Amino acid sequence: MALKTENENGAIIIQNDVLAKIAGIAATHCYGVVGMVTRKKSTGLVNLLFGDSMAKGVSVTTTEDAKLAIDLHIMVEYGVNIAAICEAIIKDVKYNVETMTGFKVGKVNVNVESARVTD
Repeated sequence: MALKTENENGAIIIQNDVLAKIAGIAATHCYGVVGMVTRKKSTGLVNLLFGDSMAKGVSVTTTEDAKLAIDLHIMVEYGVNIAAICEAIIKDVKYNVETMTGFKVGKVNVNVESARVTD
């Protein structure tokens, strides 16, 4: 699905993959976020995503009131305050998507799928 807006000069169409990539990049730039992840339903294993596949850990839908609903699946660094990280992600993703696209974001759901433990 794509979002479309029109003005006197023509139409602008933004694909969901572009919105997902903007949201994924904004989320991974927040302190404590290791990266975007996907979960295999059959095994329950989590795959950490980098680069071009970062949009796969994000889903974007449109609500009834024409606002965006963004779901993020992330991996965090062990020992960080998860509530603080999620608040920062919500603010950054909402700001970046709204600023870059002009579409309003209704809600951002952050799903913490895993924590990375380092030695």
